[in-house]
Amino acid sequence: MDENGLRRLRLYDARALCLTFLANNGVPDHLLAMRAGHTNVKTTKKWYVKPDVADLLPAAEAWGGLAGGV
Repeated sequence: MDENGLRRLRLYDARALCLTFLANNGVPDHLLAMRAGHTNVKTTKKWYVKPDVADLLPAAEAWGGLAGGV
């Protein structure tokens, strides 16, 4: 990673990235939990599925329209 100028990732960071990618591409929650080895979907969603800033842009744009562009 150092040689290629990449930041270090922990195993759990990679796991969260993978589960977030799958969630953002339509994989149902129960399948994400199964893939993560969790019996409770809430555990997977709380600790592993993280929104990316780019994922939040449509919500921010919608809010700007609702707030009158403020």
